[in-house]
Amino acid sequence: MSNSHGVNGAGVFKALEATDLVQQIARQIAEAIVQGKLKPGERLTELRLSKEFGTSRAPVREAARLLESQGLVVSQPRRGFFVRTLSSRDLYDIYELRLGLEIHGALLALDRIGEREIDMLKRQVEKLYQLADQGFGEEQIAEDYTFHRMLCAFSGNARLLKVYDDIAIDMRAGITLIGQLYDDPHKIAQTHEPILEALERGDPMQLTAALRFHIGVARDHVVPLFADIET
Repeated sequence: MSNSHGVNGAGVFKALEATDLVQQIARQIAEAIVQGKLKPGERLTELRLSKEFGTSRAPVREAARLLESQGLVVSQPRRGFFVRTLSSRDLYDIYELRLGLEIHGALLALDRIGEREIDMLKRQVEKLYQLADQGFGEEQIAEDYTFHRMLCAFSGNARLLKVYDDIAIDMRAGITLIGQLYDDPHKIAQTHEPILEALERGDPMQLTAALRFHIGVARDHVVPLFADIET
């Protein structure tokens, strides 16, 4: 397999292993987006990518669909897939909205949840650790989002959850980039532990502080990554 010519003619991608082609392709495309090698609005041409990866077009198409579910790629009817055009200001605003929604939802949940709901959240964090052990980064991204959605769902406020779901794609674009910040995916799982601790203690101030830190740190690292892509 030859990787001498990248999407932009510069050897963007690495050789693939024989297994998990879709995951590997998605991971490399995501990294290329974050590193600015694929620009916002740029078309992901299945034929050119399949030639560079040395695969058929099918796994490239599936990888693009996976990235679409994560918010990094959008599809247009009869035109194909394109790198998502999302500005750093857009993402900052999304994080601010997410922060307000999650803190309010979590505080509402604090008055409603019991051992059953806390155990569900614990199992979700355990799943994050398991996926880190297995090296399944894309699945970990999805389950990370699930943890936060569960917390909002436990608020019992259907309208709040609907707004949360409405901004899900944009949020998942940010969560996808979290993987670029840690050399060990276990650290992503560990960042959820203070939230669990605050919920178990039933401490609203500790819970608010834990969420402000958890989401704020992500915002302060991910938004500049988007700013770098823009330039």
